[in-house]
Amino acid sequence: EGRLVESGGGTVQAGRALRLSCVASGLSFDDYALAWFRQAPGKERERVAYISSNGASIVYADSVKGRFTISRDNARTSAYLQMNNVKLEDTAVYYCAAVWLPGRGVASGSTYDWWGQGTQVTVSS
Repeated sequence: EGRLVESGGGTVQAGRALRLSCVASGLSFDDYALAWFRQAPGKERERVAYISSNGASIVYADSVKGRFTISRDNARTSAYLQMNNVKLEDTAVYYCAAVWLPGRGVASGSTYDWWGQGTQVTVSS
């Protein structure tokens, strides 16, 4: 059974940087596309970044474009979200998710096979 574990959340001052990590186990990591979602209180879950299984396709939400960078290290079965110049509105619980999709395809929607437990990111002024 697949498992995703996020880490790296915390409280950070606006304008600073934070890096989230997601370590996967129990799945054929190379065949899975990965995404970072976030959900703030009272708001719908939002996909902020996506990377295809081969790393060739990367998609960002407009709200984070130019500030966040998603990456993956297949040798370490890990994914990362580098968050630069964070804003108050980035405060949310961040989730790592994986969907079986070999190649460079981009999954639509939020139907993913595996989800992490989430890590809280709080941006302070």
